[in-house]
Amino acid sequence: MASTAGAGRPPWDPTVSLRLGHPALVLLERCGGGARPFKAILAHMLRLRLAFETFPMSRLLHFATVSFPHHARAAETLFEHFTPRPNLYIYNLMLSSAAAAAAAASSSPSRRPAALYMSMLASSIHPDEQTFLSLLKSVDAERRSVGKQVHAHVVVTGLHSRVYLRNSLIKMYLDAGDVEAAEAMFRCAPTADAVSCNIMLSGYVKGGCSGKALRFFRGMASRGIGVDQYTAVALLACCGRLKKAVLGRSVHGVVVRRIGVADRGLILSNALLDMYAKCGEMNTAMRVFDEAGERDGISWNTMVAGFANAGLLDLASKYFGEVPARDIISWNALLAGYARYEEFSATMILFHDMLASSVIPDKVTAVTLISAVVGKGTLNSARSVHGWVVKEHGTQDSFLASALVDMYCKCGSIKLAYAVFEKAVDKDVTLWTAMISGLAFHGHGDVALDLFWKMQAEGTEPNGVTLVAVLSACSHAGLFDEGCKIFDTLKQRFNIEPGVEHFGCMVDLLARSGRLSDAVDLARRMPMKPSRSIWGSILSASSACQNTEVAEIASKELLCLEPAEEGGYVLLSNMYAAEGQWNYSNEVRENMERKGVRKSAGIIMLASPLGKCIRAVEKTDVLLNFHSLHTTPSILDKYKHS
Repeated sequence: MASTAGAGRPPWDPTVSLRLGHPALVLLERCGGGARPFKAILAHMLRLRLAFETFPMSRLLHFATVSFPHHARAAETLFEHFTPRPNLYIYNLMLSSAAAAAAAASSSPSRRPAALYMSMLASSIHPDEQTFLSLLKSVDAERRSVGKQVHAHVVVTGLHSRVYLRNSLIKMYLDAGDVEAAEAMFRCAPTADAVSCNIMLSGYVKGGCSGKALRFFRGMASRGIGVDQYTAVALLACCGRLKKAVLGRSVHGVVVRRIGVADRGLILSNALLDMYAKCGEMNTAMRVFDEAGERDGISWNTMVAGFANAGLLDLASKYFGEVPARDIISWNALLAGYARYEEFSATMILFHDMLASSVIPDKVTAVTLISAVVGKGTLNSARSVHGWVVKEHGTQDSFLASALVDMYCKCGSIKLAYAVFEKAVDKDVTLWTAMISGLAFHGHGDVALDLFWKMQAEGTEPNGVTLVAVLSACSHAGLFDEGCKIFDTLKQRFNIEPGVEHFGCMVDLLARSGRLSDAVDLARRMPMKPSRSIWGSILSASSACQNTEVAEIASKELLCLEPAEEGGYVLLSNMYAAEGQWNYSNEVRENMERKGVRKSAGIIMLASPLGKCIRAVEKTDVLLNFHSLHTTPSILDKYKHS
C-alpha cells in the first residue's frame, strides 16, 4: 500500500485465507479483545510500520470492527490517519461498523455511512453487494432520501437482481415507513420466496398495517409458501394487536403441527405468550408459559403485564414476586396494572418498594404515576407527583409535560396545567393538543381556539387528535361559525381526512346550536357508519329542545346500533312524559320490558355528618350527603332511623 517496505509484495486478495505469520498479528488474534493488550500490540505494529501495509491494516481493522466492535473508535482513528489508500475490503469493514453504530444510535441518525460511501466513490473504488447491504442497514425514516439514492446506485451497478440485496431494499423501505415502495419492490421480484414474504409480513405488522398483514398471509398461503417460525411470530403479533384470539389459536395450531419443538425457540414461545396476553386469554397463556422449555425476562414480564392488564392484580403480583431478575419493565408492568384499575395506594406502595430496590424509574414510570393520580383525582397527590417528576426529569421533556397537563386538567386545576404548558421549552403537537383539550374540557372554548391559532403561528402543524379537541371546544362553547370553518377546511388546509370523531364533533355542534335537522342530515351523509355517541348527542339535544320528531329518529337509530342499551328508551320515555304524552311514554317503557331491557338501578347514599351510612335507596341516580342536601328535614327523617 503506502510504504516502501511492502512495495514488492503482490496485491492482497481478500478472498485468500487470512492466516497470518507475523508474531504481532498472531498476538493480535490471541489478545482476547482487552483494551491494554490491543493498545500495546497496536503500538508495536506502528513501530514496525506494519500498520501502513494493506494486509496487516486489513486484519487490524477487522479485529477492531468485527471481532471486537468496542474498539470501533480506534478503528476510525486508524482509518483516518494511517490508511491513505484504503481498498474495497477496508471500506466495507468501516461501512459495516458505521452502519452498526448508526443503528444503535437510532435517536440521532449518523451521516457517517453516507460520507464513507462518497469517499469510496471519489477514490474510484466500485462498490459490491456487501457495500450496499451495510449502507441499507443505516437508513431509517429520517434518511429515506439516502435509501432511495442507494437504491438508484444498486440499479446502476446492475446488482438489483441479487435476491439478498433485493430483500434488503424491501426491508429498508419498510423500516423507513415507505410501504408503497416496498410493495413495488416486492412485485418486481421474479419469484417470491419465504424470506421476502416474511420481510413484507413483519414490515406490515411493525408498521401497524395489521389488516394488510392478514391479507398478505392469505396470498402467501395461496402461493403455497409454508409457515415457518418467522411467519408465525409476525402473525401472532398481528393477532395480538387486533385481539383476534380465534385466529391466534389457529396460528398456534399450525405452529404445533408444522414446526418441530426443537425449531420453535424462545422467540416463538414469547410471541405466543404475548398474543394470548393481549387477547386476554390468560388461562391459555399460563399453559404456554408452563410448557415452555426455556424462559427469559420477556416471558416473565409478558405474564405480569398480561395479568395486570386483565385486572387480575393478585396473580400479576404473584408472578412479579417469582420473576428471577426483576428489571424496570417488570416494575412498570405491575405499576401500570395498579394505576389502570385505580389502586392508588397500592401503586404508591409499589413505587416506594421500587425505589428501595435501587431500581431507577424511567419516563414510563413517571407517566404511570401521573395516570394513577388522574384516577384518584386529588390535587395534593397531583402536586406531589409533579414535584417528583420535576426533580427526576426536569421541566424540558414535552412528553412528560403533556401527561402533567392532562393530569392537572382532570384534577380540576386548569391554572396549574397552563403553568406546566408555559414552562415547556420544546412544545410538540401532543403538548399543544393536551392543553387545547383541557381548556375545552373546562369550558374555555375561546381560549382553546386562540391557542389553536397560536400553535400554527409558532410552526406546529395540528394532527387529527388536535382537530377533534378544537372542534369539541367549539361545540361546548357555542362557537358555531368557527367550528364550521375548521371542519370545512380539514382536508384542504390541514390535509386531514375527517374521521368519525370529527363528524361526531360537528354533529354535536349542530345539535347544540339547535340545528337538529342539519345534524341528522350530516349523520346520514357521513362516509362511515355513525357511532352511538353521534346519535346519542342528537337525542340529548332534541330532548333538551323538546323536538319529539328528531328524538324519535335518533332513538330508532340508537336502538338499531345497541338494542340492549337502556339510555335511548329512558330518554325518549322521559321526553314524552315531560310533554304530557303518557301513552307514548308508557309504550316506550312496555317496549323495553318486551325486549328484556331493564334500567340499571341507581342509589342514594344518605350519610350522617360523621360519615356513617344510614341507608341506600334504589331507583335513583343521585349521590347525596347531609352537608350538601337541600331537601326538607321531614324527608330526611323518613330514612334517618329506618
